[in-house]
Amino acid sequence: MIRPECFSSFALNINGKLLPFDRPLVMGILNVTPDSFYAGSRCGDDAAIAARARAIIDEGGDMIDIGAYSSRPGAEHISAEEEWRRLDRALSLVRKNCPDAVVSVDTFRAEIARRSIREYGVQIVNDISGGELDSEMFSVVAECKVPYILTHMRGTPQVMQQQTDYADLMADITAYFVERIDRLHRLGVCDIILDPGFGFGKSLDGNYTLLHRLPELHALGLPLLVGVSRKSMIYKLLGCTPDESLNGTSVLHALALAGGAKILRVHDVRAAVETVKIVTKTFMA
Repeated sequence: MIRPECFSSFALNINGKLLPFDRPLVMGILNVTPDSFYAGSRCGDDAAIAARARAIIDEGGDMIDIGAYSSRPGAEHISAEEEWRRLDRALSLVRKNCPDAVVSVDTFRAEIARRSIREYGVQIVNDISGGELDSEMFSVVAECKVPYILTHMRGTPQVMQQQTDYADLMADITAYFVERIDRLHRLGVCDIILDPGFGFGKSLDGNYTLLHRLPELHALGLPLLVGVSRKSMIYKLLGCTPDESLNGTSVLHALALAGGAKILRVHDVRAAVETVKIVTKTFMA
């Protein structure tokens, strides 16, 4: 049964203007990493970066999420200097080609978040570590007054899949969020999006438990972002590859929307936009 609270409305303050969640939004992924788990998402040169940014907007995406540090399990650790070198080029190209786009920066480093906001007007910070990998991140978000995506993860991308055992998965995620939401609120951060972290320190079964019980997180009163696009919870279950996981991704997107996801973080923007249209027509007509 679909709960009414799954379709409640929210709004984010983006540079003093409200971005309403009168329907679920689609966040297109723009990777400038050479080792992202899905090879089809990697943008290795200027032309590819510009084309990807334009495609996200042209296909109906509501925001662009730019990442320069791969968060796949076992990803190579890179320096802050290398992360910024990649981001600096990508953000410049995105602002040139899509100047009005809502842009999110996918980083766990506070100084990189600050530079992205100050130098390129990035409007959202997407931190996979929930503030754990840089103790200054919450202060920077408060200082810069931007919305913050708070993700549940254990450890680091290098070791997170060695930490998938929970006494109670949903209780752990809820307690993690409650403690960090309180810290953010005390700093004056009000625009918070919760990402329960599919694939971040969860087993295959744990990911599907999380998806099934996603509506429980509505008790926290904040919008939910779901990032399941082409992840191993799909291709390991189906015995295929990330390249062959679009159909499974669309199925999971529909289930996440039925569970109340307000943002889908995706590789395949057009398919996600179509899924949003069908699900909202079904449940919100």
